Amino acid sequence: MHLRYTALLMLTITTLDNNWIGHPRSIAAALLESEGHRALVDPGPGSTLETLRQQLRERHLAVSDLDALLLTHIHLDHAGASGALVRENPRLAVYVHKRGAPHMADPSKLLASALRLWPNELQQLFGETLPVPAENLRILEGGETLAFGAGKLEVVYTPGHASHHVSYFDHDEGVAFVGDTAGVRIEGHAYVMPATPPPDIDLEIWENSFSAILERKPARLFLTHFGFSGNPAEHVLLFRERLHKWAEMAGKSMRSGSDQSAAMASFMAATRAEIAEYLPAEEVEHYVFNAGLNLSFLGLVRYLRKRAAAAS
Repeated sequence: MHLRYTALLMLTITTLDNNWIGHPRSIAAALLESEGHRALVDPGPGSTLETLRQQLRERHLAVSDLDALLLTHIHLDHAGASGALVRENPRLAVYVHKRGAPHMADPSKLLASALRLWPNELQQLFGETLPVPAENLRILEGGETLAFGAGKLEVVYTPGHASHHVSYFDHDEGVAFVGDTAGVRIEGHAYVMPATPPPDIDLEIWENSFSAILERKPARLFLTHFGFSGNPAEHVLLFRERLHKWAEMAGKSMRSGSDQSAAMASFMAATRAEIAEYLPAEEVEHYVFNAGLNLSFLGLVRYLRKRAAAAS
C-alpha cells in the first residue's frame, strides 16, 4: 500500500512502507520532495534496505537521488539503514540529535545494547548497521529551522521515548513527524499504544514533548509506526492516558511478588487483552507485533525503578 498526502506545492509527503520482515504497515519512512530536493524521515533498519530501494524505484527514484536523512532518533528500526545509505550515496546529509550522533558514527554500543534485547533475532530484525562518517552528520539540538526546497522544517527536541529524540514540523503542510513521541497507531485505526523500550523512558520529560507538539497545532502527525494520524490533540490525549496506565500496570506487575519473568508475562497478558478490546481480531496480532510488549515492560520498569531511587 502506498499512501500519498499532498497540499499545494510546498512539499510532497509520501509514505514508504518498509514491509518489515514481511509485516506491512509496521515501519514507515516518509519521502519528502520539494523543488527537486528529496529527503527521508527515518529510513528504517538495514533489514529493509531492498524494500526501500524498490519503493524508490516505483517512484522513478534511487538512493542517489536523495539529499538528506532526517532521523527522529537512532533506534535501529528508525535509523539502522543510515550508514548503508551513505555508503551508497556519499553526499547524503544525516540530521540527528547531538546525543545520538556519536552512536551513528560508531554504532558499537548501540548494537551491544540491542543484542541484549534481541540476543537471537538481531540480524533478522535489523540487518547490518554501518557507521555514518562524521562528515555526513549534521548535529541538531532542537530550535533549528531546516530549509528544504520551497519549504522549511522546524526541529524540536522531544525526549521521553529517547533522550536523543527530535521531531520535525512542516508548518506549511501542517504535518509533524514525531517518530515514537506519540506512540504506535496503525493508520486506519483509532487505537494508540505506547512503545517504551529501555533505556531512556521518562514520563515526566515526555510531558514537555507533548506540550511542544500540541502548542504548534499540527493538522496531522506522521508516525513511524505507522502513517498519518489526524486530530493530534485527541491522539496525544489518548496516548498520554494509556502511557500512564501502562506504567501503572508495569508497577503493579512488579509489586505482585513474582519474579521479573512472571511479572513481564502478567503485564504482556494484560496489555494484549487491552489491545484486543479495541481492535478487530485480524489486527490484534499486527499491533502486538509492533508493540514489543516485553520491551515496553522493561523500559517502564527501568523508569519506575530510577524514579523510586531518586525519590529515596
